[in-house]
Amino acid sequence: MPVNIPSLLPEQLLPIRGILLGTTEAGIKQSDRKDLLIIRLVENTRVAGVFTQNRFCAAPVVVAKSHLAGSPSICALVINTGNANAGTGQSGIDHAYATCASLAELIGCQAQQILPFSTGVIMEPLPIEKITAGLPRALANLTPDSWFAAAQSIMTTDIVPKGASRQIQLNGTTITITGIAKGSGMIHPNMATMLSYIATDAAVTQPLLNDMVRYAADQSFNRITVDGDTSTNDALILMATGQAKHSPITTASDPGFTTLQTAITEVAIQLAQMIVRDGEGATKFITVLVEGGKTKAECSKVAYAIAHSPLIKTACFASDPNLGRILAAIGYAGIDDLEVDLIQLYLGDILVAEHGGRAASYREEDGQRIMQAPEITIQVKLNRGNASTTIWTCDLSYDYVKINADYRS
Repeated sequence: MPVNIPSLLPEQLLPIRGILLGTTEAGIKQSDRKDLLIIRLVENTRVAGVFTQNRFCAAPVVVAKSHLAGSPSICALVINTGNANAGTGQSGIDHAYATCASLAELIGCQAQQILPFSTGVIMEPLPIEKITAGLPRALANLTPDSWFAAAQSIMTTDIVPKGASRQIQLNGTTITITGIAKGSGMIHPNMATMLSYIATDAAVTQPLLNDMVRYAADQSFNRITVDGDTSTNDALILMATGQAKHSPITTASDPGFTTLQTAITEVAIQLAQMIVRDGEGATKFITVLVEGGKTKAECSKVAYAIAHSPLIKTACFASDPNLGRILAAIGYAGIDDLEVDLIQLYLGDILVAEHGGRAASYREEDGQRIMQAPEITIQVKLNRGNASTTIWTCDLSYDYVKINADYRS
């Protein structure tokens, strides 16, 4: 079961002025489940996005990036689950374009004003007939308060739907931010096997929105890892409808810029952490904090060496404070001039290693107590500088193997 994720209620996801959402059952992989989503945008909505860095990126990623770069106005997003349309060659590109053209014809815009997204099984042809047949039904279901249904419709191996909302005040005007995400496995930075859509009714210029989405991604989705696999289909899309009646934010020095950016980032972090908490078979949520490095880059090397280690992740699953595995990961992280005698290692608030070995004050029962909790913090102090980083991961359980072994069946 997911680790400490409160049950999400439909009313907790607040509507965004200028956005309508509609879902339907297109039968893409299985019947009797919502698997097709349309997000309809009011005219002049600003849209920004970041995408997977996987060179084998999926056809919808190629098309969405092209449309986002070339169109002055995006009218709608269309998302399907059950099929990733990745590893599908030119036919996959053609199917992504065909999806855009079909929706554009239905709503009266250009195909280049549609952004397509897919998630699911890789190297299977996209069932384009099922998608085009489902589009009118999804459009017929458009409402402003369908964020919860939208979150359900983009799930694959997710156990629970993921969503979050915030409201802030800008010059006396209430601004709303709502986001949804999917992701559970194949999660690693440069995004993850995840899709996330965050929207606000704030008015902000395109260059600033581009900055906001990159900043939010770096603070959230680029700081999570479940299994070290970077997917072919990842995307984070940020939409700003401008429907709130406040003075537009035009520069980073404008009043409200930091407030809005912080709120958007908070939503992104909450969604990213939900993905880790719902990691395939996860029983522990693990925070890895590395501080006192010379640079943030070397802190990240250490953090990901720990977070990616199957030996550490299985030890967390077993509640086994096997400290040697953590020290070994720090040692092979790739910092050539690392001084191991300076390093301090903590499990929670317990000092477990220093001066190159086990701390004199450490007791095995203290470490086991920390490891038995559903939330674990592993803290490494390099004591060689002022840089730091934090990432979030989960344990590796029996169910992870089972879920991924059975996924295509």
